[in-house]
Amino acid sequence: MEQRRIHVIVKGRVQGVYYRASTQEQAQALGLTGWVRNLANGDVEFEAQGSQDKLDSLLLWAQNGPARAQVTTLSCNHCTPQTGENAFNVVR
Repeated sequence: MEQRRIHVIVKGRVQGVYYRASTQEQAQALGLTGWVRNLANGDVEFEAQGSQDKLDSLLLWAQNGPARAQVTTLSCNHCTPQTGENAFNVVR
């Protein structure tokens, strides 16, 4: 199965609403690897890697996020898959 990787920026009310932890939970449930972090400007950034169908599932979830989030914009680009990554982590 071909591994793909996406880089995503999520804008809106996405900090202080458990967006990072929820993204980690969703990604782990889907068997994806990567990371998620808050940005200084109030956005959330993440990269996720796995099969295209699992990435699509994560993106579909990320358009709304957890219950208290209010996503206004989600931008996604494909990037080069990484080797040696074995988890999906919250980073600072």
